[in-house]
Amino acid sequence: MFSFFKKKKIIPHIKLSGVIGNVGKFKQGIDFAGQEEIIKKAFSLKKSPAVAISINSPGGSPVQSHLIHDFIKSQAKKNKKKVIIFMEDVAASGGYLIACAGDEIYANQSSIVGSIGVIYSSFGFKDLIQKIGVQRRVYTAGKNKSTLDPFMEEKQEDIDRLKNIQLDLHKDFIEVVEKSRSNKLKKDKGIELFSGEFWSGRKSLELGLIDGIGNADEILKDKFGDNVVIKKFEKTKGWLAKKLSSESNVEEIINVIEERSIWQRYGF
Repeated sequence: MFSFFKKKKIIPHIKLSGVIGNVGKFKQGIDFAGQEEIIKKAFSLKKSPAVAISINSPGGSPVQSHLIHDFIKSQAKKNKKKVIIFMEDVAASGGYLIACAGDEIYANQSSIVGSIGVIYSSFGFKDLIQKIGVQRRVYTAGKNKSTLDPFMEEKQEDIDRLKNIQLDLHKDFIEVVEKSRSNKLKKDKGIELFSGEFWSGRKSLELGLIDGIGNADEILKDKFGDNVVIKKFEKTKGWLAKKLSSESNVEEIINVIEERSIWQRYGF
């Protein structure tokens, strides 16, 4: 009996779900501070040959995406573990960047994958405040401190400055993908992989963005046997956070609207 259980392989399974970095006071999401200990604990299981990570995210903060990606890579190297990534509904933008920490990447045939690009979105309220008779008064030390103020006229120099930053971030993103996927990417398909476009899981397999189609349970059983024990590691929401987050307030409404707008880019 003892030897039977001893032969079973235990695979830690981390679940990362939500917008990256876009986390309100009591709101679930993905950020490095909230996931660091979970990732560390999962990789600390000495006898596990690999760590599985499921990702369901439309992206978000580039910084938090890089921090989580780099930490997964460092923990895998330190503990000599293989990393197997599973995509759920969406692994786009920063969600795909994190996925590139994996040695192997799997998705459902209908998953949304890719969006390797950088986006900034805002609103312009200049005409609105003029219409309702509101004066905008801004005082700064530093001529660029009010860059892209939504209540003022856009300046081309501000747009150009933002575009240069976006190009730097996009370059960093591309480097992560190319290093991770190396010769797996199919650049001969006549499709620009780094344009910000996204694809289905099935098409992503053709393009070399993922390694296979399948869900976590079936792939892990195929790799490690039917008796594999999948130990889940996931950030939980405490009782106090649940209670307080149920109370309506303006900040929470804004957070929800912003989060929904990010998910809706991918039809969710």
